[in-house]
Amino acid sequence: MQISDIDEYYLNKPEPLKSYLLALRQIIITSDPLISEAWKYRMPFFMYKGKMFCYVWFHKKSGQPYIGIVEGRKIDHPDLVKGERSRMKIFELDLNKNIPVRKIGTIFKMAKAFY
Repeated sequence: MQISDIDEYYLNKPEPLKSYLLALRQIIITSDPLISEAWKYRMPFFMYKGKMFCYVWFHKKSGQPYIGIVEGRKIDHPDLVKGERSRMKIFELDLNKNIPVRKIGTIFKMAKAFY
C-alpha cells in the first residue's frame, strides 16, 4: 500500500511536531463537513467548498507550527499575523501549549464568510 503525499508529510516530521500536526489536521477536517484535504504546493491544504481555505506549515527556524489562512488579509483578528504576505495571514501555534480549538473555530468562522 502506497502512502499518500499528505500522509507522508505528517509521518516524516519529528516528534512532538508530528503528533501536534496530526491533531491539528483532525481538528481542521472535523470542524466542518465542507472542509476537505488536498495536496498543493507540496504541502497539506484544506479546501472549503472546493476552494483553498487554509494550510498547515511550520517555521523552519523555530520549528513552531502555524495555520495559514488564505483569505487572511480580509480578516481583522488580533492573533493573525500578516508579515510580508500580500493575501494570507498566519495563526501561530506553540508546540508546548494545547491547540486553541475555540480560537481556531472563531478564525475559521470569520474566514468562511468570504466563500
